[in-house]
Amino acid sequence: MTAITAVGAYTPRFRISADAFEEAWGHFQAAGIAEKAVPAADEDALTMGYEAATRALEAAELAGGEVDWLAFATSTPPVAEEDLTARLGAMLSVSESATRHVFTGSTRAGTRAIWAGVDAIDANAGEATALVVTADAPMGHPDSELDHAAGAGAAALVLEPDGPAHITDRAEFAQPYPGTRFRNTGDDETQGLGVTQYDRRAFTQTIGGAVAELERERDPDAAVIQAPDGKLPYRAAGAAGVDTDDIQAAATVHELGDLGAASVPASLAAALAAGTESILAVSYGSGAGADAFALETAGDVPARIDLDGDDTLSYAEYLRQRGVVTTGPPSGGGAYVSVPSWQRSIPQRYRLEAGRCPDCGALSFPPTGACDGCGTLDAAEPVELGGTGTVEAVTTISQGGAPPEFAPHQSRSGDYAAAIVALDAAADDRNRDGDGNGNETADANTNAETATPRTVSVPAMGTDAAPEAFAVGDRVETTIRRIYTQEGVTRYGFKIRPQTP
Repeated sequence: MTAITAVGAYTPRFRISADAFEEAWGHFQAAGIAEKAVPAADEDALTMGYEAATRALEAAELAGGEVDWLAFATSTPPVAEEDLTARLGAMLSVSESATRHVFTGSTRAGTRAIWAGVDAIDANAGEATALVVTADAPMGHPDSELDHAAGAGAAALVLEPDGPAHITDRAEFAQPYPGTRFRNTGDDETQGLGVTQYDRRAFTQTIGGAVAELERERDPDAAVIQAPDGKLPYRAAGAAGVDTDDIQAAATVHELGDLGAASVPASLAAALAAGTESILAVSYGSGAGADAFALETAGDVPARIDLDGDDTLSYAEYLRQRGVVTTGPPSGGGAYVSVPSWQRSIPQRYRLEAGRCPDCGALSFPPTGACDGCGTLDAAEPVELGGTGTVEAVTTISQGGAPPEFAPHQSRSGDYAAAIVALDAAADDRNRDGDGNGNETADANTNAETATPRTVSVPAMGTDAAPEAFAVGDRVETTIRRIYTQEGVTRYGFKIRPQTP
């Protein structure tokens, strides 16, 4: 029987409160939500999915290369037509031959992906490992209940043939309710007809229909129900056959907002991390359809859950991060990098692939050209850096100082740090010589004259913190974010942030 063997979850650090909306608009239309998560200017569903996936793999003690089946689910993909699992898989070092699927078009996409992952494990006679990644950042018209509720976040689940959390039964139900929530082709903003009784009937009837098809051994300790706002899930309690206390036990909507396709997976991950033994999970997608799962656990589920945020935005700052209020593009040229050139550098930008000189052992990044250490022209040995390092130099790029390709991001995020960082070699590479404890700094790059170099200096942009949070000597870690967009194609790559304990 297919099991959930590890979970990860992530939300951006930014938050905006209901009070900020009330002050700006004179009202707040998202019932039951005290504050919500807001993506930073360099975040989207793909980068948030990467954050959740790395946490799930870490919790499972798996490498990306051990994943046989990868799914990515979102109702807000950064591009409407592109297989985003190709980029996501490369970011996670998933094998190029692994099976991949994208699920979108509905807030039900997250559970559709879980459903497909279960089928994939079963079809492979219990000999596969699946990674289901869900992420979303819905957006509506600024003065609409959809936008007032719209949050941002991601969750990832590792599925394997056996483990501590089993899906004991599942069911689905669909009935046509057009107009409850939709986004027309070419639009960025989700909308709805706003007919309260119609929306409520679609939600409760569809959820009730899916739950009615389940065979459950006992009443759940928690009920994870799709949360377009902080009130509607509780209105479906009767239809789902649960108490409002069961819904409250797993709810994340009150502090994070509507997470769209990630709503149920994120709350499910949080409930599993809390040790909940019996869970009912029900998603809802407007249109309308629902998926229902009954889960039972027998032991702790490894989890890494990061759902806290500590950076509160004003409403004006919220609009700027969203890109609603920005300055125009600057005049002048920039450093143009073609898409084919960028594609060739993806191993460096996604996985920090450096080169090790076969003669003197010097590290180079990127691994091209003659060795800086000895001048040899022999091809460098590919090695992946460890994803942590030490700031060697740093400055702040203020308004007007960024190249034109970075200006749209800067107009939303404000000033940012630009740094030179001594990135560490991976632990297994460092251990070839010396103690390999990872505490080396930029002025101690080698053990001795003949030791393997342990760091390589690279330029990087800062993220997840104000520029003043970066100082020479600080330890930092890498993550993947949006860099800039040219020719309609977003370039993703590594950035640095203060290292977490």
